[in-house]
Amino acid sequence: MGFCLRYNFTMDHIRAHLPKGDDREDRRTERGELMEYFINKLNASRKDDGLPPITMGRMGRVLQGIPTKDLYYLKSVCDDAPNFSKKFWWEISPDRHS
Repeated sequence: MGFCLRYNFTMDHIRAHLPKGDDREDRRTERGELMEYFINKLNASRKDDGLPPITMGRMGRVLQGIPTKDLYYLKSVCDDAPNFSKKFWWEISPDRHS
């Protein structure tokens, strides 16, 4: 009977063992950066037209089926166009205008 288990010991919270700091920079992806680029360019013209801004979630849904390599092409085509927004919406919906 000299053996006694100690159940009431204190443990550190798991947060104490995790690295500190903001890791948002580490989580950035090239696709996310392209999405932010499109959002910034499109929201500038949407603001002028009185439309609500596009969110990151909405942009993710719009660009869902487009591979990242094709987003670079879309960016270059839209940058060369006289109206970024019109060209963007035209290019992402080819079924509507064919």
